[in-house]
Amino acid sequence: MKKDIILAGVGGQGILSIAATIGTAALNAGLHLKQAEVHGMSQRGGDVQSNLRISDRDIASDLIPFGKADMIISVEPMESLRYLPMLSPEGWLITNTKPYINIRNYPEMDKLLAEIESQPRHISLDADEIARELGSPKSANMVILGAASPFLDIEYKELQEAIRNIFRKKGDDVIQVNLDALQAGRDVAEKQIKLSLK
Repeated sequence: MKKDIILAGVGGQGILSIAATIGTAALNAGLHLKQAEVHGMSQRGGDVQSNLRISDRDIASDLIPFGKADMIISVEPMESLRYLPMLSPEGWLITNTKPYINIRNYPEMDKLLAEIESQPRHISLDADEIARELGSPKSANMVILGAASPFLDIEYKELQEAIRNIFRKKGDDVIQVNLDALQAGRDVAEKQIKLSLK
């Protein structure tokens, strides 16, 4: 088992929480993990990217080779496309469709979404709206993680347990909101997978 994952978004969107949840779940499942430094966190709204490598064997490098990523998990649509050259031909793109417009020349949304839709293996969803509907706008990152969960090769219960551990100090309500967000994202992904198989 091996998964090479690019995490992408902008500062303040919860990339570290996604990385921590996947990492905790992987380690609890007895897997090896390497994560490259997260770039961009010092500037809120700045682009953020991290390499996350998971395997059942030792991992030599923490950097994913060009064109070899199994998945891009992004909480921002433009940032998801920035790293497409890193994705393998069989890789999955999992992305939020809600933009975080922090630059003057942000691409036209129609063109951006068309490029995402043109990818042969992708899951796209408005994670911000789903999180709002759940009453927790800050949990959009967990919605995205839930959408990625069918492709991680980590048991779903391990991700749930990782959320319980990571958010334990914040109380049961915060834990439950994040678990609900995870499940909502997974539900959307499973529906999109079924539609793509028809």
